[in-house]
Amino acid sequence: MGLMSLERVANPPVGMPRVLAHLAYEDVGSAVDWLCRAFGFRERVFVRHARADGRLTRTQMDVFDSVITLGEPSVHAGSPRQGVSSMLYVYVDDVEAHCAHARAAGAIIVVALEDRPWGDRTYQAADPEGHQWTFAQHVRDVELDDHLHA
Repeated sequence: MGLMSLERVANPPVGMPRVLAHLAYEDVGSAVDWLCRAFGFRERVFVRHARADGRLTRTQMDVFDSVITLGEPSVHAGSPRQGVSSMLYVYVDDVEAHCAHARAAGAIIVVALEDRPWGDRTYQAADPEGHQWTFAQHVRDVELDDHLHA
């Protein structure tokens, strides 16, 4: 994957808020079922990520007029705080500059800048208290089937 697409894409992508919460669950599938049943949330099934055995590892849910993501705790294998229960995913306009600025301010870069299968370029940082933040720039649109098992 290249750093940036030559064509202009919406950032954040269409249908996504600028900031969304990411919640970690040991059993993402059961969590989705429960959240739908108990709170009336709806899964965005077109963005499901699953292992070859079908176990759900990451998905998104509509929560009224907002979106949340759910994933397994160790979704970021290089993270020193594997098993965190939540993090924020924030879309910025220039993720390269944002990362450089955060690093200069003392942020610990937990996961280096990289292009993700769903069309975002991201990095993950930890703040002084250890909270994890993922910053992203949507750089290319992808066909939904292209990233379902990423």
